[in-house]
Amino acid sequence: MAIRLIATDLDGTLLDAASSVSPRTRAALDAARAAGIRVVPVTARQPIGLQQVAAGAGFADWALCGNGAYGVHLATGEHLFAQEIPAAVQQQLAEALGEVIPDLVFASVRDVGERFVAQHGYADLAQLSDHKRDPATMGGVPLAEVLSAPSLKLVIRHPSVPIPEIFAALQALGLTGFEATLSGAPFVEVMAEGVTKATGLAQLCTHLGIDRTEVLAFGDALNDLEMLHWAGRGVAMPGAEPVVRDAADEVAPASNDDDGVALVIERLLA
Repeated sequence: MAIRLIATDLDGTLLDAASSVSPRTRAALDAARAAGIRVVPVTARQPIGLQQVAAGAGFADWALCGNGAYGVHLATGEHLFAQEIPAAVQQQLAEALGEVIPDLVFASVRDVGERFVAQHGYADLAQLSDHKRDPATMGGVPLAEVLSAPSLKLVIRHPSVPIPEIFAALQALGLTGFEATLSGAPFVEVMAEGVTKATGLAQLCTHLGIDRTEVLAFGDALNDLEMLHWAGRGVAMPGAEPVVRDAADEVAPASNDDDGVALVIERLLA
């Protein structure tokens, strides 16, 4: 079946080390769009983080944000869907994980990614590149306020405990009601139960009348695994985690710094 939609992760996949889209990659994306193929960013980022790359990549169609938690049209602002973690689930998770690892800090992404509610101390650990938000604008509230309302994404970090250790401890709790993953960012990312990039992409494809066999997907991190497995053709980047490479149908011939995505698209269009 012909490819009708290209779904691509951004950081570590489409973007180079400077978080830019190279001229060759932009040309490949434009050529795909000219051939009638939808090009959709599928990212852990929120819309505020997409603004910085949308012009360079030519993104003006649908985007899937928050690891597939919600879909938004970048040109019209239309919201296709949004799936949130219930407050009670967040509270149970934070209490149980806090007993295992004290001094964790949390932040909640709400209101279709426009609102960022950070716990006291979170901004001290953050950099602009983490959330594409200036830490000076994050403020700080008590943990109870962070957890008091549903979130599209809940993020967890610690001043000194490594992120993989936090992720492993969260999984070992045996709790349900949420989905946790890693994107390569310096925090654990938690979404509503069952939410992955694959589920978000499936909802968008249903809306567009596109079959999964008509989807070409690119990714590199743990949060891309389900998407690469779900798509008709999944392409992992050379530097992807082994488990992610195993989920893909193939590995791109070059890294994100060497136009790996563009090379695959050029081959497809040829």
